[in-house]
Amino acid sequence: MNTGKKELLISHLFDAPPEVVFRAWTDPEKLKHWYAPDGCTIEYRHIEVRPGGSFHSCVHDPVYGDCWITGTYLEVSAPEKLVFTMLLSDKDGNDVSSAAAGKPEDWPEQLLTTVTFEPVKQQTKVTIHQTVPEEEAKKTGAYQSWIKMFNKLNQMLVNSK
Repeated sequence: MNTGKKELLISHLFDAPPEVVFRAWTDPEKLKHWYAPDGCTIEYRHIEVRPGGSFHSCVHDPVYGDCWITGTYLEVSAPEKLVFTMLLSDKDGNDVSSAAAGKPEDWPEQLLTTVTFEPVKQQTKVTIHQTVPEEEAKKTGAYQSWIKMFNKLNQMLVNSK
């Protein structure tokens, strides 16, 4: 679906080498500490980070309730790139339509997320691209959540040195 609208694209510079940042994106124990918006927590029913592997997670939001997601890892190239799908689901892993989950009508049923990890001296430039209109991501708070989660991740990386 190409609506001609600008898709979500965010870059962030992290104070750690690519191997360390990549591990923070693929280790479930590390993900639990940063991969949820402020005030929320995340749990994984399962996660298997490998090409063809999948995940089933839930972001617990005290204001908006639970948001269940399933996805499949299409590419796992340590420490350069991760590509995975994201679909809204229920707690049992069944797909849920975007509309039923309260998303705007422009929200795609499936998101493709591509994350690249590029060394920049002693740091890592992470770029995330999602196949969702950036305008909708900003309206729903998804865009802002990525920025806050990246800040949490960077703080976690700095504190673990």
